[in-house]
Amino acid sequence: MSAARMHVASLAAAPDRVIGRLFLPGEDGTVSRSRASEIVDRVLAVPEADVGAAAEHLLGGFAARHPDVRALFLASADAVRSRLVEKVEMTDARRLLLGASFTAEFALEGAALCNPSAFAHPDQAGVAEGCLRVAVAVRAIGEGHLSSIGFVEAIIGADETWEFDARVGPPCLPQLTPGEWTIDHFRSAVAHEGIMDEVSNALLSVLPERFTAADIPAAAAAVPTELSSRVGGHGQVDSLRVLAESAYRATFDAATALSQRVLVPVAEEENHGMEDARFVRFIGEDGVVQYRAVYTAYDGRDIAPRLIVSPDLRTFSIHRLTGDAAVSKGMALFPRPIDGRHLAVCRTRGEDISLAESADGVKWSATAVLHTPRETWEMVQTGNCGSPIETSDGWIVLTHGVGPMRTYVLGALLLDLDDPSIVLGRSAVPLLEPPAPQRDGYVPNVVYSCGGIVHEGTLWIPVGLADSRIGVCSISVADLISALVV
Repeated sequence: MSAARMHVASLAAAPDRVIGRLFLPGEDGTVSRSRASEIVDRVLAVPEADVGAAAEHLLGGFAARHPDVRALFLASADAVRSRLVEKVEMTDARRLLLGASFTAEFALEGAALCNPSAFAHPDQAGVAEGCLRVAVAVRAIGEGHLSSIGFVEAIIGADETWEFDARVGPPCLPQLTPGEWTIDHFRSAVAHEGIMDEVSNALLSVLPERFTAADIPAAAAAVPTELSSRVGGHGQVDSLRVLAESAYRATFDAATALSQRVLVPVAEEENHGMEDARFVRFIGEDGVVQYRAVYTAYDGRDIAPRLIVSPDLRTFSIHRLTGDAAVSKGMALFPRPIDGRHLAVCRTRGEDISLAESADGVKWSATAVLHTPRETWEMVQTGNCGSPIETSDGWIVLTHGVGPMRTYVLGALLLDLDDPSIVLGRSAVPLLEPPAPQRDGYVPNVVYSCGGIVHEGTLWIPVGLADSRIGVCSISVADLISALVV
């Protein structure tokens, strides 16, 4: 097979891309008590003559690193308000000093930047003829291996070049609001979690057809006391509440650039990371365009595929998926329904690439195995590298193979346009192996992608290199398809 060509375009992790978050010393699991009261007392004891200078020093030192550092400090101060002695009056400067004492920076990319997913940018204004503006979702890994989802932008040039745009401004976090459930979706999620019992059934029977987590307490109050007071009854209600809270909406200020927007863990099931988002520009049967992605949520013990839906890359509705196909990493959506069905590629048995289908886009069933490990370079496992890409010859599915020494390489499958369960071709040799000069990093011997894009007959694939930087490769679609074997 013709190998993909590496380009000079490169994007490195930027350790200065930081967010501020609440910091509570003593509640990190390393000590047995909170030290908040002692810290509050020390802040209150600072002479008033010194408070103003300390607050101005903090504002001056961190203002350029955060969208509104004053609001950040004050929010942290409000979070520890319960530790204040009643009726203690504080100046604005002392509140800022208090808040800063309970705030810490988190470097989103302090450990790594990897696993990019490319798709057509919703805004093509001002793009020259023959060029394409591309949005790229990336996995940012920070302290404690905590993963978030960020975005960068790039331009594919008419002369077959790729150039990453500079990322502007400090990273910004969204405003969060509860996500909406339907009864059918929630019932499926309850069953998927294995927590359907009489308490759950009773609570479901009194919830409205559409609801949010805010409706759970009233529904719980309507559950017969004979059920809720049984051993484990209150714990079951709490489990249902946590499940309902896992759906949320994240909305960014319209003034923020796409490269400033960061989705960080919110739900309990993703509190150890949001990994490997596979984005796709999705066109529904009604012609409505959305941007959808499946990512892997990790809670420190278990993983779960979760769904992101956005009309504009500014507002993101985030939900969970259910069904026997929604249990492993690496699920990727087709960009449109086929014969009225939502389709996806997923991984089964931890090593096979399979096809999945859904009537509603949230409850998924595996229907056919597309590919199992066959070649030496994929003998450990295989998986997809993003959503299928439609061409006149069929659906291109970029794949990864893991071989000896846990080396990750790229390959491809070609699926029938009308019946994607039919495999028309596969890679017999890798499309791309870890480039020798860039095989070392956070995770050595890895080249990996979460989605490529076709423009003017060329397949462009942004790739994570050793989980430490992002590069770009390309190959002619015709060359790729002609080299596949049956």
